Amino acid sequence: MAYIEFQDVKKIYKTGDVEVHALDGTDFSIEKGELCVILGQSGAGKTTLLNILGGMDTLTSGTVLLDGQEISAFREKELANYRRSDVGFVFQFYNLIPNLTAIENVEMASQLVKDPMDPEEILEDVGLSDRKKNFPAQLSGGEQQRVAIARAVAKNPKLLLCDEPTGALDYQTGKSILRLLARLCTERNMTVVIITHNSTLAAMANRVIRIKNGKIVSNEVNENPMSVEEIEW
Repeated sequence: MAYIEFQDVKKIYKTGDVEVHALDGTDFSIEKGELCVILGQSGAGKTTLLNILGGMDTLTSGTVLLDGQEISAFREKELANYRRSDVGFVFQFYNLIPNLTAIENVEMASQLVKDPMDPEEILEDVGLSDRKKNFPAQLSGGEQQRVAIARAVAKNPKLLLCDEPTGALDYQTGKSILRLLARLCTERNMTVVIITHNSTLAAMANRVIRIKNGKIVSNEVNENPMSVEEIEW
């Protein structure tokens, strides 16, 4: 069995008499420790897929499994525990708490779980040990995104979900964030899923899943991922 499995997943939103099939019989799998890029244009169903995988939304029908657990059968309390313990989230906009320093933002996440990583060590890993006492407003966009990644990783999650993590960043800063995500996969065997519309990021992934109109168009394993340095966009 794969580490992550979506089996015939459907998500239907109803607005009055209109039904929108955000996911329309979605099937795919991802192995542990893979860096997976999910590609699709706006409205393709990427964010719905990510929200269901992260336990932030429920599905209409089908099955979702992570590490042998059927998360699609979880009730609200189980979903809350799953979000808190098993999943790290990194969004396009950093969602840091403005009146907490970088280290305090990371410490707050580490206090949510039983087996966290050391916040000081994680901030050093993301190259911010000299900025740990700074508040978000005193940090650049790239630094704030690195704090957001450190905060997600501090929980020692099974799964790191990234929604357009470089979307608000300049080219060089975006590359440094991607380098960091790739390193988390190789050094910590963390499963990282990035959703994006930037198809050039596919070259760095172990697995590339393309989604269109709520359906999986392709699910390809990349035997020779490029280093982030070689990628241009």
